[in-house]
Amino acid sequence: MTQMLELTAPTSERRFWGTLAAGVTGWVVAFVANESLWTWLFGQVFGLDVEGRLGGALHFFAVDTVKILLLLTGLMFVIGVARASLNLDRAREFLEGKGLFVGLVLAVVLGVVTPFCSCSSIPLFIGFVAAGIPLPITLTFLVASPLVSETAAILIGSQFGWGIAGAYVAAGSLISLMVGFVFSRFHLEKWVEGSVFGITLGAAPTSGGRMPARARVNSAIAETRDIFSKVWLWVIVGVAIGAAIHGWVPADFFAGYLGADNPLGVPLATILGVPLYVNGGGVVPIGEALWAKGLPLGTVMSLMMGAIALSIPEAIMLRRVLKPQLLALFFGAVTVGIIAVGYLFNALF
Repeated sequence: MTQMLELTAPTSERRFWGTLAAGVTGWVVAFVANESLWTWLFGQVFGLDVEGRLGGALHFFAVDTVKILLLLTGLMFVIGVARASLNLDRAREFLEGKGLFVGLVLAVVLGVVTPFCSCSSIPLFIGFVAAGIPLPITLTFLVASPLVSETAAILIGSQFGWGIAGAYVAAGSLISLMVGFVFSRFHLEKWVEGSVFGITLGAAPTSGGRMPARARVNSAIAETRDIFSKVWLWVIVGVAIGAAIHGWVPADFFAGYLGADNPLGVPLATILGVPLYVNGGGVVPIGEALWAKGLPLGTVMSLMMGAIALSIPEAIMLRRVLKPQLLALFFGAVTVGIIAVGYLFNALF
């Protein structure tokens, strides 16, 4: 029995890493062959013109859907491995006692590394408030967590270029910092529902040290699977809308309403993004199609940011913890920041 146990563990370990290596190899092959495979399938097998409306839309949909889902699984897995050693439950302890500027910066960093949408950020936000962390810092986190989306950054990098992705991350972080700094000039606690401060928090778990390599991989796989299960449908819907825009909507349709000649194009795009309520996986393909139709980059960026960071469900949930005055200030400040970024991007790119 002892000999069997001694053999089983290494064999299981070899099988685990061998399966992982095979999966990584399959991912690389699928990513490299993706576009050429669909071009051959639609052009040679089905006899469609991939430059025409129907063939072009179907080709766009197939290539982008597979590419985006592959990028999400691959890059979110890598990010998950890097993040597996972090203990997010200790965030409250880490932020407590820090100065305002340091607290704001750390809140932005925490918001960037947490893969939450606008609604799922709220429970952690409530925990911060209940723990006594200054309100400007908690609101900074609430802006940064959905706005600076890892998913959106990855897809913007692949679709628009990594320089633009970096600018997106920097702009979203700056909006978050500015909102927190401006709010720190006022005493806003009176506009937080009193019930929030009465919430009793459990003790944060202590860190168990650095996780073993296999445990970190398993954690990353579980996180990637969880994110994929929440995102894949939105990716398909977003790419389908983008494919329809790509294939059938005339370029001058959007240029007439949101083009560079319309000085109100950026605020209009920001407002139009709100009812979409999709994450980065769903909205970036729409933005890519609009950009291909000739819309200015800043206008497209405002629409994507508005869809990611502002939502009616978020407002309804936040109303339970924030009074109407602070709720209006919060959404107003984020909207102004997104509009400013849109105009800035239009001027620079």
